[in-house]
Amino acid sequence: KTYNTSKKERIYHMFGFSKKKNLKEDSHLYAPLSGEIISISEVADPVFSKKMMGDGYAVEPTGNQLFAPVSAKVSLVQGHALGFVRADGLEVLLHVGIDTVSLNGAPFTFKVKEGDIVDGGQEIGHVDWDQVKKAGLSQTTMIVFTNTQDKLGNFEVKKGTTTAGADIGSAQVK
Repeated sequence: KTYNTSKKERIYHMFGFSKKKNLKEDSHLYAPLSGEIISISEVADPVFSKKMMGDGYAVEPTGNQLFAPVSAKVSLVQGHALGFVRADGLEVLLHVGIDTVSLNGAPFTFKVKEGDIVDGGQEIGHVDWDQVKKAGLSQTTMIVFTNTQDKLGNFEVKKGTTTAGADIGSAQVK
């Protein structure tokens, strides 16, 4: 049998690496970490608790594996944060820990890059909480709708204990 593609291309295709994911409509919200879901107004950092960056919710984590909080296209990958844009245009920021920008990305390992399409509840990385604790920083992780004013109609999440990747609520756009 003859092939018009390289061996590498055939192997990539055989294992599904060449399949391009399509962005899907999904209004559900997913737990980015195992832990306790709390109101964003309970967060110790006023930038988040006063909703200066937008409305949202937070997690007091018990686990270290990170999962996509929404089905979306990855729009931002920084050392301590990931940005997502859903198919309906809602922008979502996953900010891991408080003041963790000062750690220059050291405790965070992300499995995604800008432009990737992720499913809600898909594993996207992990965090070494020991490094965060040694730096004296909070593990509280925020999920913020950064275009709240323009796009967010309403959202609802189940507060309390959750498992990473679990469906915890939904958000509708205006």
